[in-house]
Amino acid sequence: MSTKFINGRIYKHEDATEILVEDGKIKAIGQNLEGGDEIVDLKGKLVTAPYVDPHLHLDYVYTLEAMGAQGAKSGTLFEAIELWPEFKRSLTVEGVKERAKRGIYDEVSQGVQTIRTHVDVTDPTFTGLKAMLELKDEMKDIVDIQIVAFPQEGMYTYRGGKELVEEALKMGADCVGGIPHYEPAREFGERSVHDIVDLAIKYDKLIDVHCDETDDVQSRFVELLNALVLMEDYGTRTTASHTCSFGSADDSYAFRMFDLFKRSGISFIACPTENAYLQGRQDTYPKRRGLTRVKEFLERDIPVAFAQDSINDPWYPMGNGNMMNILDNGLHLAQIMAPHEIETALDLISYQGARCLSIEDSYGLNLGKDANFIILDGDSPYDVIRNRAEVLASVRKGEYLFKKAERRFDISLKL
Repeated sequence: MSTKFINGRIYKHEDATEILVEDGKIKAIGQNLEGGDEIVDLKGKLVTAPYVDPHLHLDYVYTLEAMGAQGAKSGTLFEAIELWPEFKRSLTVEGVKERAKRGIYDEVSQGVQTIRTHVDVTDPTFTGLKAMLELKDEMKDIVDIQIVAFPQEGMYTYRGGKELVEEALKMGADCVGGIPHYEPAREFGERSVHDIVDLAIKYDKLIDVHCDETDDVQSRFVELLNALVLMEDYGTRTTASHTCSFGSADDSYAFRMFDLFKRSGISFIACPTENAYLQGRQDTYPKRRGLTRVKEFLERDIPVAFAQDSINDPWYPMGNGNMMNILDNGLHLAQIMAPHEIETALDLISYQGARCLSIEDSYGLNLGKDANFIILDGDSPYDVIRNRAEVLASVRKGEYLFKKAERRFDISLKL
C-alpha cells in the first residue's frame, strides 16, 4: 500500500511538492512522482518533520494543579526545588503515568513526535522512573521518548544521589543528567560534572545536564563539562541545557568558549518561556532575559534547540506543549527575525532538536526514513511562524496520528 501526498510545500526541499510513502517509509520526494494507491491533496500547505521537544519534565506535568494552594508562590527556581521533595513522597506510578499521559497528549496533539524527558531519580523508590519506563514502551507507536536520569536534588546535596543516578542508568535511562549549580559548593558541582561524564562513558549513555540555570555569572560548569567531553571525544553525545548564566557572561569569556564549543561538538537547549519567567528575579532594571546566547550559537553552527521544559508544575504554572508558542517566544527573546533567520527558524523545534538528541540518522524528511511529518496551516516558514500556525495533521510511519480541518467561520467577518 502506498500513499502519495501532492500539492505540498516541503520544508528543506525547495522544488518538491510531493511525497511518496510506501510501507511506512519515504520512497520519493519531488514532483510528478509515479505511483500512489491513495492520493492526498495537501492544498499548498507546508510539510515539515515533526516537532521535537528536547527538554521536558513529564514526571512533573500537572503537579502544580495537584498541589493546589501549596504550589510555588514566589515564582523562583529554588522555591520550586524546595517544594518538590515533600510532594514527591506522595507520588504513585499510576498517578505519574496518568498526568504524564496528559502532557504527552498536549504535545503529540500539536505535532511533537519526539520527547526527551528529565525524570527525578533522587528517590530511592524510583517512582517517576518506573512510570516513565513503562510509558516509553506503551506510547512508542505515537511518540519516541528519551529518558534522562536527573538528580533534581543534586548528586551530593541529596545523600546517595550519585548512586541513584547510576542505578537509574542500569534500569534503562538513556541519558545521564545533573544539576551542578545546585550542589552545596563549587567543588561538589565540579565533582558531579566529572561523575556525569564518567557514568556516561561507563554505560555508553548520552549526557544532558541542567547547567548553570542561574543568573550568577560565576557559575561556569559548562566550561568544565565542555572540557571533559572535548578530551574524551564525547561532545556530540552531550547537551548542556539552560546555560542561563552564559547569557550574562562577558564577551571575552563567551568568545573564547565559542571556539571550544565548536571543537567539542556539544549541543545546547534553551527554554525560552520558562527561563524568561524564572530568571532575573533578583534584578531590578535592567532585567535579564534568562536566555543563553542562542543567536551566536546559530551564527557559528553550534547545535541549539528550543524546549517547553514544564507544563503546570511548581517551576512554571503555564505551558501546554505548543512548540510554535515556544518558538515564537524564543525568536523574540533572542532577536532572531532577519529573513535568512526566519527561513530556518523551524529547525529550532525540529532538526536542531534532533541534533541535540543524537537522532539525526533516523529523523527528517529524507528517502528511506520513516514517513514521519506534520502538515502546518500555512504555505511557507515565514507564514507559519508569523501566524503561529496550527498543525493540521501529524503522520507517523505513513499513518495519521490525527487530522483536522482548516479553521473556518460560521459567520465570516466582512470588511
